[in-house]
Amino acid sequence: MKSTYTFDQALELYQEMLTVEKNVSEHTLESYSRDIKKLAHYLSNDKITVDTVSLEDLRGFVASLFDHNLSSRSTARIISSCRGFFQFLVLEGQRDDNPAKQLEMPKHQAGLPKILSIEDVNQLIQTAHADLSPEGLRLTALLEILYATGLRVSELISLPFSLFRDAPDMLLIRGKGNKERYVPIGHYALDALHTYLKVRDVFIYGTKTHQYLFPSRGLSGHLTRQRFGQLLKELALKSGLAPEKLSPHVIRHAFATHLLHNGADLISIQKMLGHSDLATTQIYTHVLKDKLIEAVTTFHPLAQYKKKP
Repeated sequence: MKSTYTFDQALELYQEMLTVEKNVSEHTLESYSRDIKKLAHYLSNDKITVDTVSLEDLRGFVASLFDHNLSSRSTARIISSCRGFFQFLVLEGQRDDNPAKQLEMPKHQAGLPKILSIEDVNQLIQTAHADLSPEGLRLTALLEILYATGLRVSELISLPFSLFRDAPDMLLIRGKGNKERYVPIGHYALDALHTYLKVRDVFIYGTKTHQYLFPSRGLSGHLTRQRFGQLLKELALKSGLAPEKLSPHVIRHAFATHLLHNGADLISIQKMLGHSDLATTQIYTHVLKDKLIEAVTTFHPLAQYKKKP
């Protein structure tokens, strides 16, 4: 079947479908688009069009990803993006088949989260609190809220300002797949937030940014994930920590790990993190191996029996 679309035209229509019908997040849309653009660039040298792409072409593309040392997890995501893109073309009547359906997914093991100790987090927070400039107060609020709630970075930076008008002790978060969940927020985070709100107007540019808690002059109207990540790495340097050890996601890991370490149950952590599958949350049990072993040797009846002379 001869397609009437170029890669660029097909991608534009695919993006429109994802936005209107699937209601995917801006970050997810960017990831899908970037993946398909990589494929288009790879195929452009051989003048392959959307309707002539074969399974062998796609296998060559996947092999090129490994040649560039792309991780198996990232490669799997790109394959998934390709499957969705070509299935869209089938539904649009631009192809008879979906060649990406037969691509083999690379095997990978879930990596253990990078670990920040409670002392590390305390050092970061103390260093952040020492900066009383508007930028420092904003970073303190971001850090305190992130560590208090375990939000995804995309959820944190796009928090609506209206959510905090009544000093809530619970936040209604709209996360992945537009699913809603309630997350408690502690008084330390609220105190940092109230201090930041006194200087928030410094970051407001135009009318669009008024709706966000952390406004910015960028196209999105709020602070970007990239800028927040950069600010955290700068904070790590000031705190005497390795910058490569710190990212918004690492703080989210610290939130979950420290809760589990102090006795919180996995189900509660799962709900706060917004994980749809408990298996995703269970990865945090691996970083508490020593504590689990200690619990068994201390409290198991047989362990107690063997201790007796």
